[in-house]
Amino acid sequence: MPESPLADIHRLVWTSLMAALIAVGAMTVIPVGPVPVTLQTLFVLLAGFVLGPRGGAYAMLLYIAAGALGLPVFAGGKSGLAVLFGPTGGYLAGFVVMAWCAGMGGRRREGGRMTVVVAAAWALAGLAVAYGLGALRLMSVLDIGMGRAFAVGVLPFLPGDLLKIVAAVAAWRYLRDRRLLP
Repeated sequence: MPESPLADIHRLVWTSLMAALIAVGAMTVIPVGPVPVTLQTLFVLLAGFVLGPRGGAYAMLLYIAAGALGLPVFAGGKSGLAVLFGPTGGYLAGFVVMAWCAGMGGRRREGGRMTVVVAAAWALAGLAVAYGLGALRLMSVLDIGMGRAFAVGVLPFLPGDLLKIVAAVAAWRYLRDRRLLP
């Protein structure tokens, strides 16, 4: 069946919507140290699940570009290149990979749909990469050791991020089952 002539516009709108939702998630901030707790992770995962690997990564890159150009979309309403090169820059880079991984988890396989368990496993893999890049950046910028970076940049976020994975998978499944996805 041929693709609709509006399919490209439809994908662009969904990509922009997901980038905007990532920005909204970044505005919900609980300061706990050099890396704040936000709802950003939820929407990064959802972008990947909804848009697929490339589309999810593009939505995250669009969000990063908006912040780098000066729009106050980063956590706490921050913007600019200083954020990208600061303590949280590694997480932002890791979120691109996390969106791609979630997209891999949300893809349909020939002969059936992706199971929730596999989707969550892909999301966990993406989260691990984001944590790894974030902790490495924290080590570099704050001149701290691996143990301290893990204690400051990973441990406080684990319980909430696991709940966000559950919420993102549930939202993706709801949208998928009702055929509301692009």
